[in-house]
Parts: sequence; C-alpha cells; structure tokens
Amino acid sequence: MTRLSRLAAVWAALSLTACATTLGPPQPYPRPAENWTPVEAQLKAVGLGLPGGAVLAPGVAFAGGVEIVAAPTSPLHSLSDLKLTGGDGLVAVSDVGDLVQADLRLDRRGRLVGLDHIRARRLTLPDGAPIVDKADGDAEGLILTPQGDLLISFERRHRLWNYGPLSALTAPRPLRIPDFPFAENDGMEGIAVAPDGWRVAGEAGGVWDCSPARCVVVTAPPSTPVPDSEYRITGMDRDPSGDGWFVVERRFRLPFDARGRIRRMAPDGNLGPVLVELKLPGTTDNFEGIAAQARAGGVRLYILSDDNFNPVQRTLLLAFDVSQVAPAR
Repeated sequence: MTRLSRLAAVWAALSLTACATTLGPPQPYPRPAENWTPVEAQLKAVGLGLPGGAVLAPGVAFAGGVEIVAAPTSPLHSLSDLKLTGGDGLVAVSDVGDLVQADLRLDRRGRLVGLDHIRARRLTLPDGAPIVDKADGDAEGLILTPQGDLLISFERRHRLWNYGPLSALTAPRPLRIPDFPFAENDGMEGIAVAPDGWRVAGEAGGVWDCSPARCVVVTAPPSTPVPDSEYRITGMDRDPSGDGWFVVERRFRLPFDARGRIRRMAPDGNLGPVLVELKLPGTTDNFEGIAAQARAGGVRLYILSDDNFNPVQRTLLLAFDVSQVAPAR
C-alpha cells in the first residue's frame, strides 16, 4: 500500500534479515501473438531468515522461497495477488494494472526453486484501451473461476471486473460487489471462489459472499475500521481440500514491526489458529497474495509480497506445505 511505501528505513531493516543465493535465470518465454510480452528477471533463493522470526504450526513445513529482482520499470513490482492456473502455472496482478504469468520451477522434492516463462500484459478498460491511470489500475485481488474466467478486484475506484478466459482475455464486464462504502485505499483485498460465486474480504474488515444476484454479509464490517497496526486480510484463496479458505494477513507497527501470517477461514467467516507467522528477525515483507493447491497429504500454499516499487522492499514468493490436519498452536 502507498502509506507503507513511505517507510523506507523500516523496509531497509527488513532487507537485512535474509541472505539470498542467486538462482539460474528464468527460462525465457517466446514472444507470443496474444499481447503477452516476455519479462526478464533475476531470481534469488530465500529462506526463512534468522532464528526467532518465522513460526510454523505443527503440520506446516517451509517448501522454498524465491526473491524476484527486476528493473525499476518492470511489471514484476507491486504484485498484489496471485492464483494458480493448473499444473505449475501462476497468474499475478499488480496494483498499477499489470497482469503477469509464469511457471513455477520445482526441484525433484517438489520445493520451489525458481520461476520460468515470465510474461506480462496490461489490463484494459471496457473500451479495450490499456489502463494507464493508477486510479483505474489499482488491482488488489484476482480469481480464476471454475469456468476459467479471470476476475479482478480494484480499489480507489472500487469494482470487480470479469475479463473472460485467461487464455483469451476480453473487454471487462462489471460484477456485483458488496454494497458498502469502502475507503479509497481499503478495498476488496481478499477475493476467492465461493460455492455460489465469490467471497470478498475488505482490508479494514468485513466478509461477504456474492453471486450475480446479490451479496450477503458473512462477517459485518466493524464500526471502527481495522487499522494497519492490527492484522488485516490482504489475500484469500479457496481451500482445495475442504469447505473453507486460506487467508494471508499483514500487520505494521512503528518503528520496525512488520509481520505476515496465514490462517484458515471457516464458511462462517471465523478465522482459525495461525499456521504461519513471519516477523523479524526472520524473512518478512508486505505480503498481499495467497494461492492454494491440493497436494498428496495436504495443501501447498504460495504467498506473494508487494514491494510498492520501493527499492528496499522485495518481491518474495514463499511456499508452505500444510498437512491435511495442521494442529493448532
């Protein structure tokens, strides 16, 4: 978020908490005909940092991490959400209106060791013109529906747009959103597939289940919005092994306390025990995206950080494996 990007000294301290080993470069993506452009990047292996930082619940294991380093004008900055596209593919969106695809690189043990075939394109307005205004392009969440459609949620100008199939994007059409006066910079950060449509989580509080016909309140927004100094939901994905969702939350307190954590959300909106907590002196940053994938014996989770185009923050992609029953801690 832009208010966090002003705190460069804080993020400089965070950047000292983890050493990274340079990985092999991404395998290039041949220039396609459907408006996707190959993107260059440098990849670095990332661990969980110094002892005393990351805390994992029983049944949760770290499964690799990557830092994505790119040129200042690259679309690989300010990434705010991601989802998996099947196989080892992913799609991510930035809060300036870029759409990114890549393929996960896994080693023989299934651990995350890189990204390949990175490519990007601009999101468009309904008239087909590329988004150029930050107020139009502040994308914060995305969904891939069971039918294959790409749904993007935006803040500032709060809306949810359906861009059609990811394989053949079309002019967006609006979808129903909660009838709630979101603050300009506190919009629909968490969004995921739901049984009858999509589930929405507001960054400052509130959860809704929406369909083309209506939105129903699951958890009422608090009378006082949840502040940055408390944990706020910044990403959400459907639990492929059950009837709930996984969420990533972020908290920031002056001067140097920036944290992220993963929890499970029940159908009634209640949040379960903390599965992963990331804090100093371990690896941490501005985590805003989460994607879940069914795997033998449990679920693989990927979380993504938004570097705000700030050179002392990082774009991190971390993987965690959650056993089928991860006990509370």
